[in-house]
Order: sequence, then structure tokens, then C-alpha cells
Amino acid sequence: MCCPRSALERVVLCQHTPRSLPGAAGGRSWMTRARRSAKAESQASDDEAASEVLSHCSSASESTSVAEEGTGSDVVDEQAQQEEVEDKLKECIDNMMDKSTKTRQGALESLRLAFSSKTLFDFLLERRLTLMDSLEKCLKKGKGEEQSLAANVLTLLCLQMGSGPEGEEVFHSLKPLLISILTDSSASPVARQSCATALGVCCYIAAADMEDLVSCLACLEGIFSTSCPEEGSSLPLLQTLHCNTIQSWALLLTICPSSQIKKILDNHLLKLPLLLSSDNVNLRIVVGETIALLFELAHELEEEFFYEDTDLLCTKLRALATDSNKYRAKTDRRKQRSIFRDVLHFIENGECHEETIKFGLECMYVDSWVRRRMYSAFKEVLGSGIRHHLQNNELLREIFDLGPPLVLDAAAIKASKISRFEKHLYNSAAFKARTKARSRVRDKRADIL
Repeated sequence: MCCPRSALERVVLCQHTPRSLPGAAGGRSWMTRARRSAKAESQASDDEAASEVLSHCSSASESTSVAEEGTGSDVVDEQAQQEEVEDKLKECIDNMMDKSTKTRQGALESLRLAFSSKTLFDFLLERRLTLMDSLEKCLKKGKGEEQSLAANVLTLLCLQMGSGPEGEEVFHSLKPLLISILTDSSASPVARQSCATALGVCCYIAAADMEDLVSCLACLEGIFSTSCPEEGSSLPLLQTLHCNTIQSWALLLTICPSSQIKKILDNHLLKLPLLLSSDNVNLRIVVGETIALLFELAHELEEEFFYEDTDLLCTKLRALATDSNKYRAKTDRRKQRSIFRDVLHFIENGECHEETIKFGLECMYVDSWVRRRMYSAFKEVLGSGIRHHLQNNELLREIFDLGPPLVLDAAAIKASKISRFEKHLYNSAAFKARTKARSRVRDKRADIL
């Protein structure tokens, strides 16, 4: 009795019979080779499957043993991971002095990612002088992208060190170099943009006295004041640089004393509205937010603050809040309309749109233009790491009045997590509500048409 053929052999025999080959002998030899290769492949696949099973079993047994060992093994694992991270960071710090530009840039990028996603105060405290020397050399001798990365890492280093003596030391040692690059018109625009952000954030964190604050404000103001021409004249280039300098300048306004705020209101409430006619959407938005911030600071000084050209300003803001020009990109129009609706509503009614920021088991309310500028500045620097730092960075928690970091055990974290089914129900309900709301709006549009 013949043994049943394997599936692979049946397919082979169906596709290549002896008649289709040059001679029966050729067909038999071909089929023999096919059987052997099929057997070898099946044996190899069986070996792979067996190895996968063995590895799965070993990993399962390892996980079981780890679970049985309990908390002690978890602590050992965390320590091993921490040591591995520190070894990689030490290597990156050493590579910042490498002769190769590509190696230095790679090291700076790795440090930027690490500093923005972890809190490393103890590790950096011992190595801050080495880092400061390396960053100084990158800023002095580097070009373009390297200078930009060095300025970003400097900002994060200052954020990690905090507002104490260590942070002040970092800021004061590299402040002259940041100002030198920022005011150098021949320097790379990318480097100047990063230096503008670094100067504003580092001064906000670690400025020790009023002299530091005033000098940084004057430096930033000198850069973006070239964007404030007389009405009708053409706007200069480097608008992204002007965006960064205005944002850093606005951040420093939030810690200015009232006497300084009065001078700034007199000088800039007439000039800044001219920039609302810029052809750069980001510059228009930054200027609109800064005008709202100035109005908020003015009302804190005087409850009955009155601006003579409020009607003209509101007309400009209303035009931008309802802008439908087709020559602008759709996403730009949508973003612009959203921001300027909030700005216009605040100037007319004194009410700021409230935003809720959730991180871990906590949440934070951004309910003023001052807090909005502060949060946006740190979010720009930290990127996706902003939530981790809001949870664990003592400096940020002090700035936003969040209190000391929460200490949570594994049970509390597990209890706070929502199951996948609950997420599905929530998303379904939100989708239905959104669909109903949009359908009602569409019906109204249809009636109007």
C-alpha cells in the first residue's frame, strides 16, 4: 500500500509532470530533487519551530522564576538597566570631543533624546563641568547643525540642573556664547534659532538677578525688532528666527517685574500688531499669542487697562479668525482661525480658553496666556518627554505648582489603567456624539444654501 503524498509533493507533481519535461528520466530526476528539497525544508522548518518552542519555554520559565523571586529581582533589573543607560551616556559624552563631525552630532542627538525623556540630576551633577566644556567647544568650533544640537542639549542640561547654583553655573558660563551666535548675522539661521530658544529658557530657569533678565530681553528684542517695520514696508527674511526670539522674549515677560512690564507695553503694543500682516502663518500666530499675553499682563497691573486702538486691533484679529483665502494652505487656515478666535475672545471679553493636560494620574489646567506660554516653551524643548518631566522633574512641578512628585506603587498604577474594552466603549460613544453634532451643523448649512 502506498504512503500518502505530502502537500508540497502533490503541488509539485501537478505543476510539473514527466510529460512536460524533456524525457521521463528527466522528470523522475527532477521529482526526486523536489522531494529531497521539500524534505530538507520541512526538516528545517521543524527545527525552527522546535527552537522557537524551546526559547518560548525558557523565556516562560525565566519570567516565572523572576515573578517568584519578587521585588528583589526587580530592583536588580532596574539597577542593571540604569547602569547600562549611564554607560551609554558616558560614551556619548566622550564622543562629543571626537574629531569626526558626524560622531559629535550623533552624540549630541543621543544626549538630547536621553535628557528629554529621563530625569538624570544625580548622574549629570558629577559631569556637568565636562559637559559644559564639551558644549562650549561644539558651539565655538561647530557649524550649523552641530551648534543647533549643542544649544538644545545646553537647554536640557539647564532644565535637568534646575534653578539652584548648578543651573546658574551652566547658564552664566555659556550665556555670552549664546548671545554671540544669536546676534551674529553671518551664523547659520538654524543655530541662531536654537540659541534664541536656549537663551530664553535658560534665563527663565536660572537668571540670578535682574541684570541677567534685562540683558536677555534686550538681546532678543534687538533681533525681532527688525521684523517690526513701518506699515507698508516689506518684511525681512529669517521669519522662523523671529518666531523663536518673540517666543523666548514672551516667556521672559512672565517673570518681569511690573516696572519693566509698563515700559514694554508702551514700546511694543503699537509695533507688534503690524506683524499680523506677515505672510508667514507661524509668525502671525506667535504675534497674536504675544499680544494676548501683553493684554493679560496689562490687566494684572491695572484692572481698568484701556488700549486706544482696540477697535482697529479687533478688526485685524477678526479678519484672521475668519480667514478663508484659498491661497493659504488648509491646515494653516484652520490653525490660524483657532488661535485667533481665542485671542479675539480674550481681548473682547477677558476670558482665556482653558486646556487640560493629563500626565499619569494627574492633570494640569492651562487657563491663562501666561501658563500657556510657559507650557508651550517647555513642550517645545522636551517634545514627547514633557509628560515624564511633569511627573518627575521637581523644577517643572515647582513652576506649575504641582507639588512634590507622587510616589505610586505598582498596584495603584495597575488600578488606574483602563481596560481595552472600556477604551473601546468610550471611543464608540465619543464617535456617536461627534457624528450627531456634525450632522446637525451640516443640516444647518444645507438650509442656508
